[in-house]
Parts: sequence; structure tokens; C-alpha cells
Amino acid sequence: IFMVLSLLSIVYGALRCNILAIKIKYDDYDIRVKPAAYLCIFMWRSFEIATRVTVLVLFGSVLRIWVFLIVLLNFLCFFFYPWILFWLSKSPFPENIEKELSRVGTTIVLCLLTFLYAGINMFCWSAAQVELSDPDLISKSQNWYRMTVYYIVRLMENAFLLLMWYIYRTDFYLYVCAPMLFLQLLIGYCMGIFFMLVFYQFCHPCKKLFSSSVTEAL
Repeated sequence: IFMVLSLLSIVYGALRCNILAIKIKYDDYDIRVKPAAYLCIFMWRSFEIATRVTVLVLFGSVLRIWVFLIVLLNFLCFFFYPWILFWLSKSPFPENIEKELSRVGTTIVLCLLTFLYAGINMFCWSAAQVELSDPDLISKSQNWYRMTVYYIVRLMENAFLLLMWYIYRTDFYLYVCAPMLFLQLLIGYCMGIFFMLVFYQFCHPCKKLFSSSVTEAL
């Protein structure tokens, strides 16, 4: 019961972050989110987060040491990714975050921001993409390429972790239909991707402002 309540609270938080990110990106427009959009976001985040956590738990139950390496590698990749993009853009160091902050203080704030960004992306696609070269520190463009790469790599990673769990599973899972669970988790993650595509294709409140739709981008 507590696990279900925790999952619902996390999914609700992800849903609110999605809506907030949309309002920040399109603050010049009157945003009206329809019930269908809320439903799609809720289903998208539910399947995405629940399957991701379950995959990590199953993998960690048979390969306890390796799960820390997987989590650390994920975290470091997403932590340094915004900084790498910032260095490649050759943009000036952000100075307009807070006038009272020194350069060291600004660096600490940016590190905390990318720390939070990395923590979110380990489990689900972040609603707001950090862009240190932007004055608002948030990417205002809809990057279909980055989102596509994220979900393809994440699906492949989940499949690999489930395969390792299947190979090294212990007698604890003797009464569990492992092939069925393997298939259900992969289908569950694909269902999350499906509801995400439906949201951006039909239910996004600002879909008319996109330079290209999801189907065109794919």
C-alpha cells in the first residue's frame, strides 16, 4: 500500500512538473490543459517510472554491486551532459541567476540544478531540459532528436538489465514466471512511450506552435 501511494505521489509530482514546464516554455500564451492531456501524462509517467524502478530493483536483487555502477554511470552522464553542451556552445558564464551571488556561488547553484536534473533523468525524461547557455537555464525548443535517443537508449538499457536478471535470477524467483515478467515490463515501458507520443501528437496544449509534429520528427 505504501509503495503504491509513493508511486502515485511521484507520478503526480511528475505530472505537475510537466504542466509547469509547459507554462514556463510558453509563458506568452494562454495555456489551457485539457483532461485528456492530464490523463496521457499520468499514464505516461506511471508506466515509465514504475517499470524503471522495477527493472532496477530486479537487477539489484541478483547483482547488488553492479546496480550501483549502473546508477552511478547514469547519474554522471546526465550530470555532465548540460555542462558539455555549455562548453561546446562557447557561451559566456551565466551571471544573471542572482546578482548577490559570486561566481563560486553561481557555480554551486548550477551544479545543484544539474544534480537535480541528473537525478530525475535516471528514472524518467525530465519535463524541463536544462540548457546552461540560455538565460532562463531551460531549453525553450522541443528537441525531438534528444527525446528519441533518450527513450531508445533507455529501452535498450532496461532490456539488458532484465536479461541479466533473467540469467542470474535466484531460487527466490522460483514461483515467478520470469519470461512473462520480462515481457510485461518491456511492454509496460513501451506503453509509457505510447502515451507520451499520444500526448505530444494530440493533447499537448501548444502543439500548434511546434515546428514539426511527433510523426514528422520520427
